[in-house]
Amino acid sequence: MITIAVDCMGGDVGPAVTVPACTAFLSSHPQAKLLLVGQPEVFGAWPQLLKHARCSVVPATEVVTMEDPVEVALRRKKDSSMRVAINQVKDGAAQAAVSAGNTGALMAIARYVLKTMDGIDRPAIATQMPNAKGGATTVLDLGANVDCSAEHLLQFAVMGSALVAAASGQKSPSVGLLNVGEEVIKGSEVIKKAGILLRNASNAGDLNFFGNIEGDDIFKGTTDIVVCDGFVGNVALKASEGLASMISGFIREEFSKNIFRKIGAICAYPVLKAFKNRVDHRRYNGAALLGLQGLVFKSHGSADAFAFEQALARAYDAAHNQLLDNVRERIAHAKLLNSPESLPGELNSAPTH
Repeated sequence: MITIAVDCMGGDVGPAVTVPACTAFLSSHPQAKLLLVGQPEVFGAWPQLLKHARCSVVPATEVVTMEDPVEVALRRKKDSSMRVAINQVKDGAAQAAVSAGNTGALMAIARYVLKTMDGIDRPAIATQMPNAKGGATTVLDLGANVDCSAEHLLQFAVMGSALVAAASGQKSPSVGLLNVGEEVIKGSEVIKKAGILLRNASNAGDLNFFGNIEGDDIFKGTTDIVVCDGFVGNVALKASEGLASMISGFIREEFSKNIFRKIGAICAYPVLKAFKNRVDHRRYNGAALLGLQGLVFKSHGSADAFAFEQALARAYDAAHNQLLDNVRERIAHAKLLNSPESLPGELNSAPTH
């Protein structure tokens, strides 16, 4: 039985989204228990859920809003639903916590309460983006670390490999380093050094480094994992979500036009719907905060009930597949992680692929 603590007050909508998502999740996951964290009075609208054998309420008197500065969330709102949910993980009452609340506050509170793993300087946010192969590419970091060193990018690669391995069962998922070109001589000094560290780690058997990739490779599915700094990753994420919204708008627009366009749209509807579903970012909702001594997942703030349910499912899978142990094992095995050494002439060598 996997227990997940849910910050039911977080997000743009709060309980109106999170609680129905919890109901659906419990129906599809018979081996899961939920701790609904929030102000007790809000749960009165769902009496059947409160009677559920695998569900209980954990009271919290405060709420972290989407506008709250990190300092307020961390220092003043110590009984917020977000913090209480994370405390359930720290205390061992839950194996994972899920919140749709303020991203900066969630990362700060999670890092303060749970601490980072040995060998990890900075936690990273990792999520999946749909690709042309019908699957998804895991990308990190997505905004937790805007300014990264080469060593941080190496750590992200190791953690991302652990995440994909735990989720998919792949022993050696491929890792790509996001760059302005495939050639090893391209990119900033940080990217060039990161490439050296990743190749060294790959040669040592600590990960499966494919080489440099470009932005379109994320959606081609060229590699299982893409590593980048948080600024670039966040831009890529928003672009992906924007594409999905544009496709949905296009389908609606075609059905609202004249009769001939409507007929054409109806004929093409099965194809359009399949494509829309493939790029629907709601299916991939739920970003892992990697590098912490506990599992925390971030849902998009504007997620609907379907999307929030996906975030709960990702947290469940991570706990079920022992993601934390996988990350610890890979970090301990990565001998080059803390004291990497460059190989002579590495910058002028050919890419590994």
